[in-house]
Amino acid sequence: MTTANGTPAIAPEILTFYGETVDESGRLTSTADGILEMVRTQELLRRHLPEPPARVLDVGGGPGAHARWLVKDGFDVHLVDPVPRHVDAARATGATVELGDARALTAGTGAYDVVLLLGPLYHLLQRQERLQAIAEARRVTRPGGLIAAAAIGRYASLFEHTATTWLGTNERVREAVADILATGVHEPGRKGFTSAYFHTPGQLTEEMTAAGLDEVQVYGIEGPGWGALKATEQHTGQPLTPDTPLFASALEAARLAEPHPELLATASHMLAITRTSTT
Repeated sequence: MTTANGTPAIAPEILTFYGETVDESGRLTSTADGILEMVRTQELLRRHLPEPPARVLDVGGGPGAHARWLVKDGFDVHLVDPVPRHVDAARATGATVELGDARALTAGTGAYDVVLLLGPLYHLLQRQERLQAIAEARRVTRPGGLIAAAAIGRYASLFEHTATTWLGTNERVREAVADILATGVHEPGRKGFTSAYFHTPGQLTEEMTAAGLDEVQVYGIEGPGWGALKATEQHTGQPLTPDTPLFASALEAARLAEPHPELLATASHMLAITRTSTT
């Protein structure tokens, strides 16, 4: 199935998952590993963002978790997402919003100083579709502008279900994790998630480069300690707040891991950052 302009339509299971099954608005605030992802994404982006009020296009921005703090920081933010529920929620952030697709942006060429792809690469299973989304981000970014793209790490599911112990006690979960390790693809409906693609660090760099971007820097967002946070909350039944020693330790581990490319694979998510050519 395709849209009117020939772009493949968003998979219905993805629209159902985010529109009806889960409330994405609390993912980065309700668990310790989610908060760690938010804190690290903020600090990584703030190192590279231009001074406000630069124009930021938040593609696949969901209900506006990142748009909210970007607006507060003084940026002029426009959010695009394919899920109507997300677009409706994002109106409260102060950003302008639009129902749209990362593979076919309506923005003009060079219209933005910054383009964020902090979600679209998760749910485009075909490499060509991911390249199309990255190429669109490149098209609408001004020369010398910033592009940041997030990806789920290939081994995230392995680490997650080790922490929750489902890996050793649930055969269906074990089989799903084994398939992700082999193919990178998460099939819809398996272990409580929807259609998704899990990148290796090398794949993320290669896809950004193949879409015409150079000098790509890939960061591990949560670093190697996020599983300890998840395991602690899972097995104590108590929330783990950012003021606890374990959270501080996991945050510091993520920072210490940055200069070591071999540790990229330990993070649950990665962030690729680059700039468009000025020539």
